[in-house]
Amino acid sequence: MEITSPDIRDGEPIPAECAFCLPDPDNHVTLGPNRSPGFGWSDLPEGTQSLVLICHDPDVPSRPDDVNQEGREVPASLPRCDFFHWVLVDLSPDVSGVAAGQYSSSVTAGGKDGPDAPGNSRQGLNDYSSWFAGDKDMGGEYFGYDGPCPPWNDSIMHHYCFTLYALDCRRCPVIGTFTGADVLSAIEGHVLAQASITGTYSLNPDVRAG
Repeated sequence: MEITSPDIRDGEPIPAECAFCLPDPDNHVTLGPNRSPGFGWSDLPEGTQSLVLICHDPDVPSRPDDVNQEGREVPASLPRCDFFHWVLVDLSPDVSGVAAGQYSSSVTAGGKDGPDAPGNSRQGLNDYSSWFAGDKDMGGEYFGYDGPCPPWNDSIMHHYCFTLYALDCRRCPVIGTFTGADVLSAIEGHVLAQASITGTYSLNPDVRAG
């Protein structure tokens, strides 16, 4: 099985068009175009009934103490954890891919609607839901794709893993509102094959120039 993208090249920086935040010389960051990248797939295994596409960042700081704080830097030695940016299930194997911008074309304060999505697919909550919890301007349920916005003072490059899973069931066994962790747990024992593309992104000028 193979996954390809006109937007994401494995091991290379994610384009600005697909980012939630962009560098800003005056305020460190500004909101970006947040366009969902396009993907295509081929050579699905025999018996594939549906597909799942998940994007996660495994490099998110496990503690927020230094995050986006003036005069401080998030140390490379800090333990890291997963942050889900996109949880898309029930993709039909009869379709050869998803178009760029099909699932997101801007930042939506308070989050986009879900879980129902184009083509009878469903989208889970991404982790901006918890990140913006309690924020009067941005708080809400963030369904679907929201792209990279790592801490602007993080000392490491972040990696964004887009993984396609081929399942032996027509519908991913999750109901209602679900998260990336819910999906990964639910598809255990149903995965026929998987393939990934990983892009990189940083908002730290020192890391971007490195």
